[in-house]
Amino acid sequence: MASSRADDLVALTKIEAEGRWINRLSRLDLLWFAGLTVTVGVLVDVFNSQFWFWQYVVLATWYVTLVAVGVHWRAFQVAFLTVLSAALLGVWLYSIGQTPANDVILRYVLQGYAGAMWMIGFLLAATAAYLIYLFTLSEKVGRLATGLTWVGVLMGFIALGVRWRETYLGHPDWGHVPVTNLWEVMIVFCAATSLFYLYYESRFKSKALGAFVMPLVAVAAVFLAWLTFVQHMNRIAPIIPALQSFWMKLHVPMMFVSYANFTIASLVGLAYILADRSRRSGGGGILARALPSGEIMDNMMSKAIALGFLLFTIATILGAVWAAKAWGGFWSWDPKETWALIVWLNYAGYLHARTSKGWRGKQMAWWSFMSLWVVTFCFLGVNLFLSGLHSYGKL
Repeated sequence: MASSRADDLVALTKIEAEGRWINRLSRLDLLWFAGLTVTVGVLVDVFNSQFWFWQYVVLATWYVTLVAVGVHWRAFQVAFLTVLSAALLGVWLYSIGQTPANDVILRYVLQGYAGAMWMIGFLLAATAAYLIYLFTLSEKVGRLATGLTWVGVLMGFIALGVRWRETYLGHPDWGHVPVTNLWEVMIVFCAATSLFYLYYESRFKSKALGAFVMPLVAVAAVFLAWLTFVQHMNRIAPIIPALQSFWMKLHVPMMFVSYANFTIASLVGLAYILADRSRRSGGGGILARALPSGEIMDNMMSKAIALGFLLFTIATILGAVWAAKAWGGFWSWDPKETWALIVWLNYAGYLHARTSKGWRGKQMAWWSFMSLWVVTFCFLGVNLFLSGLHSYGKL
């Protein structure tokens, strides 16, 4: 038992050491930094007359974030450049007069609808591969699962990039960032949750957790397919005045990135609970063999929740600013706002219990897992079952 705990501490120390990316800069990292710097300089030079204070703040924040994330996780550099290149190709094809009706690449790959369908297919396949890996622990299957997830993530973000351009086609006044209805935000949720899972998988060296995280992503992907083929929500339509705001471009994506981290933490909590039960019943079960130690899963949960909480806090503040612009007040106790406060208090309590009270282990895993229901109701339940100022999110 002492040996196992020592191994866990060594693993955690190694994980933390790998996080000190400043000590392992490479030439590729310097090129990444230089490329982003030049890009930002060009954007400022071209759009300087159109920018106002907060747009400069957002651009600077994106710049710093992309530099840091790319250096810390080099796979992100390749993913970002792939998405950017493919999305720009799709935008360029539209700009020269091509349409899905007369261009094979747009019709079957790059248009927003096609990209979303590819994302759904790859994420469903990845989910199946992760479940097979859990029972076989085959390295080949594990690599396949990770690869399928990566392709699904790339297709999801490519779809969003091209969809943004598509909202302007034919109806310039309809143009908007693609986060205005359930169809669009479900793409964001599926792609963001899968991307953050890939990061945690890479950092904590555990593919088996994909068998817990990806099934919920698969459910979201199936729901997205239902929204497409039954509700036809993939159709581009004008957005209501309340959504025609600069702050929406910040508030909504950040909110869903926080949801992604909360979701991952919740499902890692479930894995912790089941693995703990398996180990206590004899220690020879599939979960006991496949899943990482409780200490590693506990650490992964806390980091995902801490990041999600930070982003959720910022997104809530931005939402309050947006509400003041749209409705004349920062807070109105709308059902969505009330449930956002409940989510915030829930995770503030979690972090307080962990940092101030030293709570660890099974009780925190249960807290993390049960929090999924609070987050899900805030995300979907309020929109589907309650009415209020956010009723535009209904089906």
